[in-house]
Amino acid sequence: MLNQFFQQLYDSPLGTAIREDPAYFPWIESFHVLAITIVVGSICALDLRFMGLASRQRSISSFGAEVLPYTVTAFVVAAITGLLLFSSNAPAYAENVYFIAKMLIMLVALVNLSIFHFITERGIGQWDHMPKPPLAVRAAGAISLCCWIGIVLTGRWIAYTE
Repeated sequence: MLNQFFQQLYDSPLGTAIREDPAYFPWIESFHVLAITIVVGSICALDLRFMGLASRQRSISSFGAEVLPYTVTAFVVAAITGLLLFSSNAPAYAENVYFIAKMLIMLVALVNLSIFHFITERGIGQWDHMPKPPLAVRAAGAISLCCWIGIVLTGRWIAYTE
């Protein structure tokens, strides 16, 4: 059933246009890479703060309030452009080991973010201004940083296996 959906996406006018027009794919890919750069750069900055390795003089909440609007906006652009790129060759991407790995790592990053947001962040009033946050906060930052490095690496490998 999922393979049928991927084939329909591939056969759609959108997938066909992106695949067949010589300009669409490179332009969409360029916006995707730029958006990912902003996402990863901003998340890494916040993760380094979570780990107590950067911007130690600033509270995590104020640093996050400044960085996260850029992260969210760029993530939306990356998701949209990623879906457009996926539509151009959905059946092949769905079977690509690096694409699958990228999606799984993104799932781990989402679980990590959810645990942080719904559990760890509840005590932010106690550790927000600490130069070295508690172990749970530092672990969330380290896991996130590793996930996003993995997402970038597997994303790049997709291009060399298609």
